[in-house]
Amino acid sequence: MNRRARWEIRIFFVVWLVFLYFRAKDPFSFLILNTFLGYIPIELSFHLGANKPKSAWLFWPLLIVWLLFYPNAPYLLTDLFHLSLLQPYALSGLLRVTPHLWIYFTYMIISAMSCTLLGFWSLNYVSQTVTARIARGNGLIRVLVVVLLTFLTSVGLYIGRFLRIHTVYLFINPEQFVRPIMNMWTSNMWIFVGLLTFIQLFCYWILYLIMHNHQQSELPD
Repeated sequence: MNRRARWEIRIFFVVWLVFLYFRAKDPFSFLILNTFLGYIPIELSFHLGANKPKSAWLFWPLLIVWLLFYPNAPYLLTDLFHLSLLQPYALSGLLRVTPHLWIYFTYMIISAMSCTLLGFWSLNYVSQTVTARIARGNGLIRVLVVVLLTFLTSVGLYIGRFLRIHTVYLFINPEQFVRPIMNMWTSNMWIFVGLLTFIQLFCYWILYLIMHNHQQSELPD
């Protein structure tokens, strides 16, 4: 991604977060924090590369921080369940056309799609970067890296959605969450992780096809 595109993304998120700060009211004020957390891994990925940072002592810690924050990007997809707070269905069983409902639907879709789609770009770019460093760009290793990162992301989604542990809490008071994390490994947890891993890999595959096809179309005949 070129420098101009990165700055366009930065400006968009600053403007969007300011807009949400003034417009997103309870019970949807959570959208401000979640959108901000979803943007962090996107910004972090801008500072990673095959030769950036050059020192491995900086690259790998930065990669770990990226991984800790990355689940916040697709996490916003699960926030769409909160639309049920607006009681979207009328007594007739049909969706209500109330503007308030669709305004908040728009807010949530913009936050969810921007963080998720750019998050998948981040995943693709980081996996490419890691593979270039450890396996000289080997395609099979890259696939394994994507699957591993996606699996870990799904575990992070479970922790965030059901244990209500935000990434920032792990830095502030990690001891408080050791026991819940140790006790979360149930059959329902594994089903959730499996389904979310499948969903993410499917979406990643679709976006990869689009990006790969775009790159091929730019090649001279």
